[in-house]
Amino acid sequence: MKILIADAFDDSLPGRLAAFGEVTSDAAKIADVDVLLVRSKTKVTKEYLAGAPNLKLIIRGGVGLDNIDVEAARGKGIEVKNTPRASSIAVAELTFALMMVVPNRIIEGHNGIKEGKFLKKELKRTELYGKTLGLLGAGLIGTEVARRALAFGMRVVAHDHYISNHALAELIEDDDEFYSVCDFISVHLPLTAETKGMIDRNTIAKMKDGVILLNTARGKVVVEEDLAEALKSGKVRAYATDVFYSDPPDPSSPLLTAPNVVMTPHIGGSSKENLLRIGDNVIDILKKWKR
Repeated sequence: MKILIADAFDDSLPGRLAAFGEVTSDAAKIADVDVLLVRSKTKVTKEYLAGAPNLKLIIRGGVGLDNIDVEAARGKGIEVKNTPRASSIAVAELTFALMMVVPNRIIEGHNGIKEGKFLKKELKRTELYGKTLGLLGAGLIGTEVARRALAFGMRVVAHDHYISNHALAELIEDDDEFYSVCDFISVHLPLTAETKGMIDRNTIAKMKDGVILLNTARGKVVVEEDLAEALKSGKVRAYATDVFYSDPPDPSSPLLTAPNVVMTPHIGGSSKENLLRIGDNVIDILKKWKR
């Protein structure tokens, strides 16, 4: 078996995979490999697949498969798998960190001190306790976020058309009701034809004034121009995101100049522990894979 590690995984993974066959990180060898390992950077398009005649299995280390043309792959008899459970804790912890940064004014306070300003009187914090967190998508990651929010005394509601009950969150089916009750909204949705651009000016209009929006899922779930306008008007108090239309974001993105935006460089799945878990999952998949 020949395995290509196309993106960044834990440094120990090549050695761990050696038991299965030849392992390489040389992208030029794609034509020879049986198994392809990717994360987010490599885009497995029809054109990419055309250069991989021997490919039999693609494993994406992470949640979602939107960087892989799954239909084209399966049309060639290539199996496609991912590791959704591995990343739940890492992404949930980053989501919660972002949710704490904004109301606690951490970035403004830090920057002020670095600039010689001691803004003790100017920076007024608000608490998470007693606030309502709305989950757009209540799967594995959303559930981990809910668990942490409940520990902070928050009310947790969720909007997810694909589940009928949830152990931790109160499900709200009606769009208008869901958006109207949330102080914070956290996005945990895959990028599909249904979810692309779903947070636009019409959706934002249904939200509470001063809502804080968090996105550690996919950048294209939001319409950047509409969100930037809502940030300028104050309709949306802040947007904290780890994801963008592209990595890195286009310099022309209106979110780069909009007020009250907190950004991290797509590091939700990049914890040391998560990369090790992803490696464990990859090993398990290969052990069970029927070649």
